[in-house]
Amino acid sequence: MSVQLDLATTNLKRRGFLDLDVDPTLDLAAEINRLKKERNAVILAHYYQESEIQDIADYIGDSLGLSQQAASTDADIIVFAGVHFMAETAKMLSPQKKVLLPDLKAGCSLADSCPAPVFKKFKEKYPDHVVVSYINCTAELKTLTDICCTSTNARHVIDSIPRDQPIIFAPDVNLGRWLIKETGRDMVLWNGSCMVHEIFSHEKITKLKMAHPKAAFIAHPECEAHILDMADHVGSTSSLLRFTRESAFDEFIVATEPGIIHQMELAMPDRVFYPAPPNNTCACNECPHMKRNTMEKLYLCMEHELPEIKLPEWVIERGVKSIDRMLEISAKAGL
Repeated sequence: MSVQLDLATTNLKRRGFLDLDVDPTLDLAAEINRLKKERNAVILAHYYQESEIQDIADYIGDSLGLSQQAASTDADIIVFAGVHFMAETAKMLSPQKKVLLPDLKAGCSLADSCPAPVFKKFKEKYPDHVVVSYINCTAELKTLTDICCTSTNARHVIDSIPRDQPIIFAPDVNLGRWLIKETGRDMVLWNGSCMVHEIFSHEKITKLKMAHPKAAFIAHPECEAHILDMADHVGSTSSLLRFTRESAFDEFIVATEPGIIHQMELAMPDRVFYPAPPNNTCACNECPHMKRNTMEKLYLCMEHELPEIKLPEWVIERGVKSIDRMLEISAKAGL
């Protein structure tokens, strides 16, 4: 096994995960629970993970909740069932802890759309602007950011900035446009987007609404404006989940990554949820990066404590300030 492990470790950077065989008869849930106790590890999972990973996680949430958990946990090891920028954020908030990610290639199209060196040049054109960056960005971009935000606290972050202070908002142009509409602030926007939320079909959603006239249509603000204009409720994943719990509707059409529907169905088994259709026949409304994580990869990552997220000290030192500022604003707002 040591020879196989050595080879898998050598290939880790290229493959992104430990490419080892897992005994198909193994009870992965039992093994992962055993490893959690033995390693004093906590599993943080995003709502967009596969349902079986959500079911074994210690905490399931959106980016704000996951950040708050990463900052406060007393575990020795944080296992992040999410994507790369989320694990980086956890490392920045808890630099003394070991942070593991089952697959290093679980990236983010939105984070990739805003390379830090290119953004730095863009930022130099607006020297008097405060930079607010959506947390869905790289650790290096956070070093160029004054305040981070999530879709849950974005309005609170923007409202915390004096109205005469100009703002650059990066990297999500759709969330930026929605914030301009909601807050009345004029912001300079970076033109980035999420591949999952850009692909929803206006025509197919209209047909789905006609087929289910009693269903509420709910959408994440990363969607394009013409989709958000149709929505009965726009909000973060946690806001969408809360709306489905508290509203009087019995049916919902959900325009975000469909992994969230698992939590909706668990909380409200008597209600019906329809994933909003993409504009073609593929499953493109599923995030291919989130779905790179599997139970097998999660088990191997905890068994061998690899792959581990490591960041240069200067990135942690500079970047965490923008996250800390976000958490302060969120705490004051009671989020």
